[in-house]
Amino acid sequence: MNLDFPGPQAVRKLRPGRLVIASHNPGKVREIRALLGPHGVEPVSAAELDLPEPEETGTTFVANAELKARAAADLSGLPALADDSGLCVAALNGDPGIFSARWGGEEKDFDLAMRRVEDALAAAGPDASRDAHFVCALALAWPDGHVEWFEGRVDGTLVWPPRGARGFGYDPMFVLNGMTESFGEIDPDHKHSVSHRARAFEQLVAALF
Repeated sequence: MNLDFPGPQAVRKLRPGRLVIASHNPGKVREIRALLGPHGVEPVSAAELDLPEPEETGTTFVANAELKARAAADLSGLPALADDSGLCVAALNGDPGIFSARWGGEEKDFDLAMRRVEDALAAAGPDASRDAHFVCALALAWPDGHVEWFEGRVDGTLVWPPRGARGFGYDPMFVLNGMTESFGEIDPDHKHSVSHRARAFEQLVAALF
């Protein structure tokens, strides 16, 4: 589902071949590789190509995803796929949101980031809602400047202490509605089928392949 914008109808198909994953996050690259695997694409990460990480100056997930995808496509001469995703907590007015990684400091320490979220919820009072959702925006850019966008969302509840070590980021403290295990506890293949990233990829695959 496209959430914050209507989104264009895809007018260009993605051909088999090399595709840059515009990320230096190993966990994110791993998930995207798994999601692209069945579609004849040869993913190569921005880190493998020694591409710099652009400053994320956008004010939305979509804007930051597009910024990263355009930069990688321009520098590599290849189609580039960027993901911008994060955790939005109802009681924190949507924070950490687009600043999800930055809540972990310069080292992007998500143990620290999760603790900061929990501390902020504690400061909000005992009746603060623990409802939260993950958002994933995908932008696919070609070197000629053409871009396609897709966005997915999943809703759930935050738990403390964090549970599981199978995911990454805020996964250990997020339990999807209808489930009892956190994203850090479930099998990665299961997560690939139910996550915010999976929802966005469903749209991408339907439109571009």
